[in-house]
Amino acid sequence: MAAPATKTIGDLNGRWVLNKNLSDSVEPALALQGVGWLTRKTINTTSVTLHVKQYKGAPSPPATAADNALVTRIDIEQVAAAGIKGTTENRCLDFVYREHSDWIFGKVRGRSRWINAEDLKALVTAPDGEAIKSGWVKDDFVARDWLEGDAEKGGPDGETHILNHVESLDNGWTALQVWGFQDIGGERRYTRNIVVAKGDKFVEFKMIYDWVPEDQ
Repeated sequence: MAAPATKTIGDLNGRWVLNKNLSDSVEPALALQGVGWLTRKTINTTSVTLHVKQYKGAPSPPATAADNALVTRIDIEQVAAAGIKGTTENRCLDFVYREHSDWIFGKVRGRSRWINAEDLKALVTAPDGEAIKSGWVKDDFVARDWLEGDAEKGGPDGETHILNHVESLDNGWTALQVWGFQDIGGERRYTRNIVVAKGDKFVEFKMIYDWVPEDQ
């Protein structure tokens, strides 16, 4: 189901189901990340629901008392079908690295922040853009196809996207995700453009979600 107009990058609260038919396969990215064959096959065919809570709160460690201004926090519980154990995504949008470990990806560190279209484009295309300079991306894939109108400006300063950068501490890969909304087959949908990189190898893919109304 298409996202209602009330849902923007500033309010992702609720349930979202990964649409396997519209999304790209995640299996090539999982392979690059060192996930085993059986786990890859199972994840690639399993239904996944995101339970999202987005709110203002104090930042989690390693923020200090001096940093204790309220920030946007997004807590996501990923619930998988077929008896597969889910994972959690807990993000503070202050772009501070935080370490995390789970059964799929091992030990990682990640950071998240709001970003607008202009800064996103520069990040992945400008000669001094951190993403292109650091080898996280090979082109501007993560900056493509987004809806950028006034209705999409859900961030505190009118941003239209959330940027997530993750580094594996065990297996040498990076993942850059950009969240926002895209027109998919004439319907507005919550989408993630993702690039997983390791050495000179890159996997680019989209994850496209269905909105689940509260009464379902």
